[in-house]
Amino acid sequence: MATQEKKKKTLRKKLFNPYRMVIVNEETFEEQIQVRISRIRIFLLSLFVLASLSAGIFALIAYTPMKEYIPGYDSNELRKKATQNLFVTDSLIEIYNQNLQYLNAVRAVWAEDVDYQDPETSDLGLNDNEQNDAEPISIVPEDSLLRAFVAQQEKYNPNISSELELNDLLLPPALGPISQGFNTEENHFAVDIVLNQNTPIKSIADGTVIFSEWTAQTGFVIIIEHSFGVLSAYKHNASLTKSQGESVLAGEVIASAGNTGELSTGFHLHFELWIEGYPMNPENFFNFTQP
Repeated sequence: MATQEKKKKTLRKKLFNPYRMVIVNEETFEEQIQVRISRIRIFLLSLFVLASLSAGIFALIAYTPMKEYIPGYDSNELRKKATQNLFVTDSLIEIYNQNLQYLNAVRAVWAEDVDYQDPETSDLGLNDNEQNDAEPISIVPEDSLLRAFVAQQEKYNPNISSELELNDLLLPPALGPISQGFNTEENHFAVDIVLNQNTPIKSIADGTVIFSEWTAQTGFVIIIEHSFGVLSAYKHNASLTKSQGESVLAGEVIASAGNTGELSTGFHLHFELWIEGYPMNPENFFNFTQP
């Protein structure tokens, strides 16, 4: 015990014993600086210098551009580009999903492969309060659906009249008797208009041709995209006068009536009208027998 206490006293004495550090001129031996110091002071001073140096290095790396020169750290410009690329990627994904939905709708128009849903019960973009407050619909569901989409597209355009007549928007593609009408139970989402050979087929509205090709079952087919999410399809034509990507005007001739394709049984026009992926009954929009 005595030996341990003696060692502790000796250690304490070594730590706290004062020393004098003198700096003298080597040539004149004149005393320049005199400092009283102990081992404990040297230890504490070294610890303080080490802590200050560590804090300075940390601040230099964290708050200055110096960190860009250290391997493993990303530059501010690189992080900004990564953030911008993230937003661009999200936008591209959204555009891709929209285009995929659009292509699926066009594919359904071309192949008539669709699960029919009554437009009267479909969502027209109204919230619950607007649906509850709406007056009972006394017109055909297709007319209501088209008006809803037109109103939604043009509600911020002050130059468009609030009351739109369907006759002002769409023109009949051709006039003639109906041999087969719109029938969802038979998956016939169109009307067949009996026509003479090479009768001019006209576009129902301004639009852009998105499909103009020959198909084995339906012969020469042309599909036009119009405003307000409206697609019109014309099948079993004898010939086509417009190509994919061309713009057409309302009433412009786009094809001639024919009897082409495996499913055709005579000279006629197989006409389809689609709105936002929903097949519409064209007879609710046009009077095909009116001269």
